[in-house]
Formats: sequence, structure tokens, C-alpha cells
Amino acid sequence: MTDPVAALQAAVHRRTMAGEAKDDAEFDALHADLRDHFPKLFDTCEQVDLPDHALLLRWPGESSERPVVLLAHQDVVPVDPRDEWTHPAYDGVVADGIIWGRGTLDCKGSLVAICAAVEELIADGVRPAQDVWLSFGADEEVHGSTATAAVTALRERAVEPWLILDEGGMAVSGAFPGVTEPLAVIGLTEKGVVSLELVARAEGGHASMPPKDGAPAKLARAILALDKHPAPAQLPEPTVQMLQRVAPHVHGPLGALVGRAQTLRRPLSKVFARMGPTTAAMTRTTYAITELRGARANNVLATTASAGVNLRVAVTETAEDAIERVRTLVGDDIEVVVHDAYDPSPVADLGDAFDLLETTTREVMPDVVPVPYVVMAATDARHFQQVWHNCYRFNPFRMDEAQRQSLHNVDEHLEVESYLEGIRWYRALLQAL
Repeated sequence: MTDPVAALQAAVHRRTMAGEAKDDAEFDALHADLRDHFPKLFDTCEQVDLPDHALLLRWPGESSERPVVLLAHQDVVPVDPRDEWTHPAYDGVVADGIIWGRGTLDCKGSLVAICAAVEELIADGVRPAQDVWLSFGADEEVHGSTATAAVTALRERAVEPWLILDEGGMAVSGAFPGVTEPLAVIGLTEKGVVSLELVARAEGGHASMPPKDGAPAKLARAILALDKHPAPAQLPEPTVQMLQRVAPHVHGPLGALVGRAQTLRRPLSKVFARMGPTTAAMTRTTYAITELRGARANNVLATTASAGVNLRVAVTETAEDAIERVRTLVGDDIEVVVHDAYDPSPVADLGDAFDLLETTTREVMPDVVPVPYVVMAATDARHFQQVWHNCYRFNPFRMDEAQRQSLHNVDEHLEVESYLEGIRWYRALLQAL
């Protein structure tokens, strides 16, 4: 039987960055590792040819009436060579009951856990009640095209998924004020994303004779305008549903307020907007200044100053709504260049597919409270949810504050016991179809 920890260590070793940093040999090696560790999966499943190292596999079930699609992505974000990790980012070290390395949480952990669960079930002679599709994209971190290629392949085969599950929420601790129990936050939808650039222009010249209102000053005023005028706070329906379910577990006076979220949307949105960045992001579109550019030398006046802005668009509005608000706030002196934009995803139902995720979580993680959720980050699921409604986002791993801070950051890690629990979760889900 395959050692699932060794399989994840092998996956972490592979430096599978997408985009300009992509090395095809690293993806080829990852595929070879997966075949070595999960031979029954690859012998049993039908593989669909997709471009750019994407994997799409079908595990035939007793029926194809209510197929399930499990998603994960193979690519990871790069590691800054200047960062100091407790253990090297690509070594996959296991120490003190923890697997360290880039991709353990995002999201080779879930990719390998899915494979391990399927491998074990096949070895046990299990055939799923429904067709199970495994879709492992190769360029999620750069908003690439392999997920859309998988969608196209499924549509060409007339597959109508009953349940699609991607990365997103986890079983988080300490994420909600007044709650001591871990919350399994299961995403029903995700925010939209806009990547834009603010550009200010002015006459250049020598730095010894600076003007009063240069390009950097104009840009600074625009940035401050966004900082001082955040988007309006609202509670979307999925967040209200989350609050209603979490209310019995909220200690103190906040619990009574949270339980009345449906009728107290406006005041609660204002409270949450002031409680910190995590709860504020639940209530509104956010603006993040990510890149700044100016003059090319220290003794030269900038003719152009620019700032990259990353917007995460609330499910209560469209990307265009958010862009127009930015244009209004920064004023006519600033050019707003939109590089990429897409709307928030549709919202999945709290129906029988969600019930299965909830039941599986209560069975495998009895101390964890399952709740619906709006995912703040972008996932491949958004491409699937444009076509099929019942698309959810949950990795069945436990995550504390330190692990949340390690996402796309230094010292990404996953506890071994949590990883093995996640494999049990996927097994239970597949056996309950």
C-alpha cells in the first residue's frame, strides 16, 4: 500500500510553477511520481488528454446519472529565495508531526489526498455509485486556461455534474470572534477579481528642481482616496446563512446579534467592517495596493507613476460596478487601466449536495461545525460554476492562524494527522455517493 505521506513529500519536491517560470520537466516528474505512488488509480481510471500538463481522469461508477468532479491544482506559487524557511521549501521535510513545504496547503495536499483516497478504495474493491472525475489543473495560480479546457472536455462528453468540489475553505480555528470550535467553512461562491493599474502623469526633469504636484503626489492622493473610502459594507446571503449556523456557537452578546443576521444585516455589516481585515473582507469589495512604480533613477523626476491595485469583488456587485467606483474615487487626473476582470461566481444551493459535504464533515470531524462561506480568493472552481451550479469549495484539513499566514508565504505546512484525516474525509465522501 502506498505511503500517502511519502507521496505528498514527493509532490512537494517538484517545483511546479506555472506561467513564465514553468519548467515542463518538473510537471512531467510530478506525473511520474503520481503514477508510481498510485498505480491502481491510473490503471483503473480513463485519462482524457488535455493540454499543458492538466490531468482529467474518470473513475467509472455504477451510474453516470449524478457524476462528481473533484478538483485540485498541481502548480504552486514561487518561493522568494530571500525568505528564510524553517525547513527548505521544496524538501518536504516531516518534523514534529508536520509536513513542511510549498504546496502542502495550496494545494498539493488535497491533490495527493484525493489520489490516496481513490487508490485505497480501489485496493479495497470499491466501485463508486457514481462516476467520479478528477480534474487537476496546472496553472491556477496564474489564472490560466487548463481549468477551462477541463470544462470543455466534460461538456463535450455531456457530463452534468451533481457535485463539484474544489479547494477553498478549510476547518479553521480562531477565525470567527467568540467561537472556540473549529469551523468547516464550505464555499458556496467566490468573490470576483479585478487587476487594474492607476497611472499618474506629469512633466519630468531633474530631481534638483521638483514641482509642487508631480506624478508621485497625484498617485499618492489617489491611493489615499481608496484607503479613506472603502466600498460599502453589506452582508451577502451566503454570509447571512453562515452567521445563522454559527450563532449557537458564538459566546457572549455577539451571539444574540449574529443569530438575527437576517433582520440585522445593515448594523452587523458595519460591526464586521470594523472588527478587522478578515471580517471586513466578508462584507465588502476590497482594494489592495500591490505594486508601485516611478522614476527609473533616484535623481530623475517621474513622468509616470503607477500603482497596481487588486480588487476582490463582493458577490453583491459586479466587477464593472467596482471599477466605476474606483474611477470616481481617484478622479480625472488618474488613468485607470484594467488588465483583467471577472465577476463573482454564482451561488451554489444549500441542497442535497451541500448536505453530503456537511454530513461527511460531521462524521469524520465530529468536533467541527460546518458552515457555508464566501471564498475570498480565486479558484479554478469559478470556471466550472459558470456552467454547473452545484460547485463548492472545501479542503478537509485543519488550519490555524499560523497556517493561514503561511499561504503564499514562508513556512507553508500541514499537520500529518490532519492530512490523514483529510484522506479519510475524501474516502467517506466517495463511499457515500
